[in-house]
Formats: sequence, C-alpha cells, structure tokens
Amino acid sequence: MHYLKALALLLVVVGAVNWLLVGAFKFDLVAALTGSTFGQTNILSTIVYVVVGIAGVALLPTLAGWVAGRPEQAA
Repeated sequence: MHYLKALALLLVVVGAVNWLLVGAFKFDLVAALTGSTFGQTNILSTIVYVVVGIAGVALLPTLAGWVAGRPEQAA
C-alpha cells in the first residue's frame, strides 16, 4: 500500500507541475508529450488526466488523516 500512495503522490505532483506550467507559461506539458496542442486532448492525454485525477482522489483519505492529526492513518 505504501508504494501505491507514493505513486499517487508522484502523479499528483506531475499534475501540479503541469498546472504550474499552464498558469505561468500557457504550456500544457501533458498535451506536448502526447502530441496535442494546448487545450486539445487525445486518447493518451485523456488517460493521463484521468489517472492523475484518480491519484488525487485516492490521496484524500491521507489528507483527511493529516488534518485530523492522525498521521498513522496518513502513512
């Protein structure tokens, strides 16, 4: 389970970096890597966005544990 949370965190960081690039430079890294242009999607970029979104949702219980002061549930 520890490895799944680490992978989910990595994917969330990738998503955050992508949003940073979009906000600061109007550059969509996922679109660039999957052969699309800014604002366009294809099947591969859609899969990446969905997997990153699922990773974020999967980390919500970890966040809730941190907020509640239960770090043993966050690990």
